Amino acid sequence: MARHAQSRARTRLSRRSKAVGGLALSTLVGTALWAWPASGDDHSSATDAKSTTSSTASGPDTPRVPVSAAKSAPNAAPNAPAGRPIPGLSDAARKRIPADSRQALVVTGKGMDSFESRVVLYTREEGSDDWEPGPTWSAHNAAHGWTDDHRYGDLRSPIGVFSLTDAGGLLAAPGDTKLPYDHNNSFVADGTGVEGEPLAGAFDYVIAINYNRDPGTSPLDQHRPLGDAKGGGVWLHVDHDGPTQGCVSLKPKVMQELLRTLDPNLHPVIVMGPAGYRPPVDD
Repeated sequence: MARHAQSRARTRLSRRSKAVGGLALSTLVGTALWAWPASGDDHSSATDAKSTTSSTASGPDTPRVPVSAAKSAPNAAPNAPAGRPIPGLSDAARKRIPADSRQALVVTGKGMDSFESRVVLYTREEGSDDWEPGPTWSAHNAAHGWTDDHRYGDLRSPIGVFSLTDAGGLLAAPGDTKLPYDHNNSFVADGTGVEGEPLAGAFDYVIAINYNRDPGTSPLDQHRPLGDAKGGGVWLHVDHDGPTQGCVSLKPKVMQELLRTLDPNLHPVIVMGPAGYRPPVDD
Protein backbone atom coordinates (compact mmCIF):
# COMPACT_ATOMS: atom_id res chain seq x y z
CA MET A 1 0.00 0.00 0.00
CA ALA A 2 1.49 3.33 0.70
CA ARG A 3 2.50 3.64 4.28
CA HIS A 4 2.44 1.54 7.41
CA ALA A 5 0.59 2.54 10.55
CA GLN A 6 2.63 3.84 13.50
CA SER A 7 1.89 1.06 15.97
CA ARG A 8 2.14 1.66 19.67
CA ALA A 9 1.97 -1.74 21.29
CA ARG A 10 5.26 -3.37 22.34
CA THR A 11 4.40 -6.76 23.77
CA ARG A 12 4.82 -9.90 21.65
CA LEU A 13 1.52 -11.69 21.14
CA SER A 14 1.26 -15.41 21.71
CA ARG A 15 -2.11 -16.70 20.56
CA ARG A 16 -1.79 -20.42 20.02
CA SER A 17 -1.87 -23.46 22.26
CA LYS A 18 -0.46 -25.38 19.28
CA ALA A 19 3.03 -24.68 18.00
CA VAL A 20 3.12 -23.55 14.40
CA GLY A 21 6.40 -24.67 12.88
CA GLY A 22 8.36 -24.11 9.74
CA LEU A 23 9.15 -21.17 7.55
CA ALA A 24 6.94 -20.22 4.65
CA LEU A 25 5.31 -22.23 1.89
CA SER A 26 7.37 -21.59 -1.24
CA THR A 27 8.29 -19.37 -4.13
CA LEU A 28 6.13 -19.38 -7.20
CA VAL A 29 8.49 -20.96 -9.72
CA GLY A 30 7.39 -21.20 -13.34
CA THR A 31 4.14 -19.41 -12.59
CA ALA A 32 1.72 -18.56 -15.36
CA LEU A 33 -1.35 -16.89 -13.91
CA TRP A 34 -4.48 -15.76 -15.72
CA ALA A 35 -4.38 -13.59 -18.78
CA TRP A 36 -5.95 -10.31 -17.70
CA PRO A 37 -9.58 -10.06 -18.77
CA ALA A 38 -11.07 -7.17 -21.14
CA SER A 39 -2.23 -2.19 0.18
CA GLY A 40 0.09 -4.49 0.07
CA ASP A 41 2.01 -2.55 2.34
CA ASP A 42 5.42 -3.41 3.34
CA HIS A 43 4.64 -2.73 6.97
CA SER A 44 8.26 -2.96 8.08
CA SER A 45 8.60 0.61 9.24
CA ALA A 46 11.16 1.57 11.86
CA THR A 47 8.59 0.95 14.56
CA ASP A 48 8.72 -2.08 16.82
CA ALA A 49 5.01 -2.82 16.79
CA LYS A 50 3.66 -5.77 18.75
CA SER A 51 0.12 -6.83 19.46
CA THR A 52 -1.33 -6.64 22.93
CA THR A 53 -4.83 -8.10 22.73
CA SER A 54 -6.48 -10.77 20.67
CA SER A 55 -9.50 -12.97 20.26
CA THR A 56 -8.71 -16.38 18.82
CA ALA A 57 -11.32 -18.50 17.15
CA SER A 58 -9.02 -21.40 16.30
CA GLY A 59 -5.37 -22.31 15.81
CA PRO A 60 -4.18 -23.20 12.29
CA ASP A 61 -1.05 -25.26 11.81
CA THR A 62 -0.13 -24.63 8.18
CA PRO A 63 3.60 -24.08 7.67
CA ARG A 64 5.00 -21.76 5.03
CA VAL A 65 8.28 -21.03 3.28
CA PRO A 66 9.00 -17.38 2.47
CA VAL A 67 9.39 -16.37 -1.17
CA SER A 68 13.12 -15.98 -1.94
CA ALA A 69 13.84 -18.83 0.50
CA ALA A 70 13.06 -21.65 -1.89
CA LYS A 71 16.68 -22.60 -2.46
CA SER A 72 17.35 -22.90 1.25
CA ALA A 73 13.98 -24.28 2.32
CA PRO A 74 14.37 -27.98 3.17
CA ASN A 75 10.66 -28.72 3.41
CA ALA A 76 8.88 -27.92 0.17
CA ALA A 77 5.11 -28.18 0.18
CA PRO A 78 3.76 -31.57 -0.94
CA ASN A 79 2.21 -31.84 -4.35
CA ALA A 80 -1.43 -30.90 -4.58
CA PRO A 81 -3.96 -33.38 -5.96
CA ALA A 82 -4.23 -33.60 -9.74
CA GLY A 83 -7.95 -33.33 -10.46
CA ARG A 84 -9.52 -30.26 -12.04
CA PRO A 85 -6.73 -27.77 -11.37
CA ILE A 86 -6.90 -24.05 -10.78
CA PRO A 87 -6.73 -22.61 -14.30
CA GLY A 88 -3.88 -20.42 -15.45
CA LEU A 89 -1.24 -21.77 -13.07
CA SER A 90 1.84 -23.65 -14.16
CA ASP A 91 2.46 -27.16 -12.85
CA ALA A 92 5.24 -25.78 -10.66
CA ALA A 93 2.87 -23.30 -9.04
CA ARG A 94 0.16 -25.92 -8.52
CA LYS A 95 2.62 -28.25 -6.84
CA ARG A 96 3.37 -25.58 -4.26
CA ILE A 97 -0.21 -25.60 -3.04
CA PRO A 98 -0.14 -28.05 -0.09
CA ALA A 99 -2.05 -31.28 -0.52
CA ASP A 100 -4.14 -30.52 2.58
CA SER A 101 -5.15 -27.04 1.42
CA ARG A 102 -8.79 -26.74 0.40
CA GLN A 103 -8.90 -22.95 0.01
CA ALA A 104 -6.65 -21.06 -2.43
CA LEU A 105 -7.00 -17.31 -2.87
CA VAL A 106 -5.53 -16.54 -6.30
CA VAL A 107 -4.40 -12.95 -6.91
CA THR A 108 -3.53 -12.26 -10.54
CA GLY A 109 -1.82 -8.98 -11.39
CA LYS A 110 -2.59 -7.27 -14.68
CA GLY A 111 1.13 -7.18 -15.51
CA MET A 112 4.58 -7.28 -13.96
CA ASP A 113 4.62 -3.51 -13.38
CA SER A 114 0.89 -2.98 -12.80
CA PHE A 115 -0.84 -2.32 -9.48
CA GLU A 116 -4.19 -3.68 -10.70
CA SER A 117 -5.20 -7.24 -9.83
CA ARG A 118 -8.12 -9.60 -9.76
CA VAL A 119 -8.82 -12.09 -6.99
CA VAL A 120 -10.69 -15.42 -6.97
CA LEU A 121 -11.14 -17.78 -4.03
CA TYR A 122 -10.94 -21.41 -5.15
CA THR A 123 -12.19 -24.21 -2.91
CA ARG A 124 -12.38 -27.97 -3.09
CA GLU A 125 -14.44 -30.46 -1.13
CA GLU A 126 -12.91 -33.03 1.16
CA GLY A 127 -11.80 -36.00 -0.88
CA SER A 128 -12.14 -34.11 -4.17
CA ASP A 129 -9.34 -33.04 -6.48
CA ASP A 130 -11.54 -30.49 -8.28
CA TRP A 131 -11.02 -26.80 -7.50
CA GLU A 132 -14.19 -24.70 -7.80
CA PRO A 133 -14.00 -20.92 -8.35
CA GLY A 134 -15.94 -18.38 -6.35
CA PRO A 135 -16.68 -14.75 -7.25
CA THR A 136 -14.09 -12.52 -8.94
CA TRP A 137 -13.06 -9.34 -7.15
CA SER A 138 -10.93 -6.40 -8.22
CA ALA A 139 -7.93 -5.47 -6.08
CA HIS A 140 -4.81 -3.34 -5.87
CA ASN A 141 -1.27 -4.58 -5.35
CA ALA A 142 1.98 -2.62 -4.95
CA ALA A 143 2.58 0.61 -6.83
CA HIS A 144 5.48 -0.76 -8.92
CA GLY A 145 3.94 -4.17 -9.53
CA TRP A 146 5.52 -7.52 -8.62
CA THR A 147 8.85 -9.16 -7.76
CA ASP A 148 10.22 -12.59 -6.89
CA ASP A 149 12.94 -10.94 -4.78
CA HIS A 150 11.03 -8.55 -2.56
CA ARG A 151 13.05 -5.91 -0.70
CA TYR A 152 12.00 -3.38 1.88
CA GLY A 153 10.75 -0.22 0.19
CA ASP A 154 10.78 -1.54 -3.39
CA LEU A 155 7.03 -0.87 -3.77
CA ARG A 156 6.51 -4.33 -5.29
CA SER A 157 4.37 -7.22 -4.07
CA PRO A 158 6.13 -10.56 -3.49
CA ILE A 159 5.33 -13.36 -5.93
CA GLY A 160 4.66 -16.70 -4.29
CA VAL A 161 2.40 -19.19 -2.54
CA PHE A 162 1.94 -18.35 1.14
CA SER A 163 -0.26 -19.63 3.92
CA LEU A 164 -2.91 -17.45 5.59
CA THR A 165 -3.08 -18.08 9.32
CA ASP A 166 -3.68 -14.80 11.18
CA ALA A 167 -5.93 -11.76 10.99
CA GLY A 168 -6.75 -8.61 12.88
CA GLY A 169 -7.94 -5.08 12.55
CA LEU A 170 -9.04 -1.81 14.08
CA LEU A 171 -12.64 -3.04 13.96
CA ALA A 172 -14.00 -6.10 15.71
CA ALA A 173 -13.97 -9.32 13.76
CA PRO A 174 -17.05 -9.95 11.61
CA GLY A 175 -19.33 -12.64 12.97
CA ASP A 176 -18.20 -16.21 12.26
CA THR A 177 -14.58 -15.16 11.65
CA LYS A 178 -12.54 -18.36 11.88
CA LEU A 179 -8.94 -17.15 11.65
CA PRO A 180 -7.37 -15.99 14.93
CA TYR A 181 -8.15 -12.27 15.03
CA ASP A 182 -6.29 -9.51 16.88
CA HIS A 183 -8.75 -6.67 17.57
CA ASN A 184 -6.28 -3.88 18.32
CA ASN A 185 -6.29 -0.09 18.17
CA SER A 186 -2.73 -0.17 16.79
CA PHE A 187 -4.13 -1.03 13.36
CA VAL A 188 -4.06 2.59 12.24
CA ALA A 189 -3.00 3.83 8.81
CA ASP A 190 -1.88 7.45 8.94
CA GLY A 191 -1.31 9.96 6.17
CA THR A 192 -1.88 9.43 2.48
CA GLY A 193 -1.12 6.73 -0.07
CA VAL A 194 1.22 6.63 -3.02
CA GLU A 195 -1.21 8.65 -5.13
CA GLY A 196 -2.20 11.00 -2.32
CA GLU A 197 -5.40 9.16 -1.36
CA PRO A 198 -6.35 9.06 2.35
CA LEU A 199 -5.46 5.84 4.16
CA ALA A 200 -8.08 6.06 6.90
CA GLY A 201 -9.79 2.72 7.37
CA ALA A 202 -7.24 0.70 5.38
CA PHE A 203 -6.46 -1.46 8.41
CA ASP A 204 -10.02 -1.89 9.64
CA TYR A 205 -9.60 -5.54 8.60
CA VAL A 206 -6.33 -7.26 7.69
CA ILE A 207 -5.21 -10.81 6.98
CA ALA A 208 -1.48 -11.44 7.25
CA ILE A 209 0.22 -13.01 4.23
CA ASN A 210 2.91 -15.35 5.56
CA TYR A 211 5.81 -13.77 3.74
CA ASN A 212 8.83 -13.23 6.04
CA ARG A 213 6.81 -13.51 9.23
CA ASP A 214 6.11 -15.96 12.05
CA PRO A 215 2.73 -17.66 11.69
CA GLY A 216 0.75 -17.81 14.89
CA THR A 217 1.37 -14.16 15.75
CA SER A 218 -0.60 -10.97 15.24
CA PRO A 219 -0.20 -9.24 11.87
CA LEU A 220 1.37 -6.44 13.93
CA ASP A 221 4.32 -8.61 14.98
CA GLN A 222 7.55 -7.15 13.60
CA HIS A 223 9.84 -10.18 13.66
CA ARG A 224 11.27 -10.87 10.18
CA PRO A 225 12.84 -14.37 9.94
CA LEU A 226 14.71 -13.44 6.73
CA GLY A 227 15.82 -10.07 8.09
CA ASP A 228 14.40 -6.57 7.77
CA ALA A 229 15.95 -6.01 4.34
CA LYS A 230 13.55 -8.59 2.87
CA GLY A 231 10.56 -6.53 3.91
CA GLY A 232 7.48 -7.81 5.66
CA GLY A 233 4.09 -6.80 6.97
CA VAL A 234 2.52 -7.89 3.67
CA TRP A 235 -1.21 -8.06 4.25
CA LEU A 236 -4.59 -8.36 2.67
CA HIS A 237 -6.39 -5.23 3.84
CA VAL A 238 -9.13 -2.75 3.02
CA ASP A 239 -8.69 -0.93 -0.28
CA HIS A 240 -8.06 2.83 -0.20
CA ASP A 241 -8.55 3.42 -3.94
CA GLY A 242 -4.88 3.37 -4.81
CA PRO A 243 -1.78 1.16 -5.05
CA THR A 244 -0.08 -0.28 -1.99
CA GLN A 245 3.51 -0.63 -0.76
CA GLY A 246 3.43 -4.42 -1.07
CA CYS A 247 0.06 -5.64 0.16
CA VAL A 248 -3.12 -6.63 -1.67
CA SER A 249 -6.14 -4.46 -0.95
CA LEU A 250 -9.83 -5.32 -1.39
CA LYS A 251 -13.13 -3.60 -0.73
CA PRO A 252 -14.41 -3.74 2.88
CA LYS A 253 -17.26 -6.17 2.09
CA VAL A 254 -14.81 -8.52 0.37
CA MET A 255 -12.49 -8.46 3.38
CA GLN A 256 -15.45 -9.25 5.63
CA GLU A 257 -16.45 -12.13 3.37
CA LEU A 258 -12.93 -13.54 3.39
CA LEU A 259 -12.75 -13.31 7.17
CA ARG A 260 -15.99 -15.28 7.42
CA THR A 261 -14.88 -17.83 4.83
CA LEU A 262 -11.19 -18.56 5.32
CA ASP A 263 -10.93 -21.51 7.68
CA PRO A 264 -7.67 -22.63 9.35
CA ASN A 265 -8.97 -26.19 9.29
CA LEU A 266 -8.91 -25.97 5.47
CA HIS A 267 -5.32 -24.65 5.42
CA PRO A 268 -5.92 -21.59 3.22
CA VAL A 269 -3.15 -20.23 1.02
CA ILE A 270 -2.72 -17.25 -1.26
CA VAL A 271 -1.20 -17.67 -4.74
CA MET A 272 -0.08 -14.25 -5.95
CA GLY A 273 1.76 -12.84 -8.94
CA PRO A 274 1.35 -11.16 -12.34
CA ALA A 275 -0.38 -12.77 -15.30
CA GLY A 276 1.92 -14.69 -17.60
CA TYR A 277 4.94 -14.54 -15.28
CA ARG A 278 7.46 -17.36 -15.83
CA PRO A 279 10.63 -16.96 -13.74
CA PRO A 280 13.58 -19.31 -14.33
CA VAL A 281 13.31 -22.67 -12.60
CA ASP A 282 15.81 -23.17 -9.78
CA ASP A 283 18.51 -25.80 -10.32
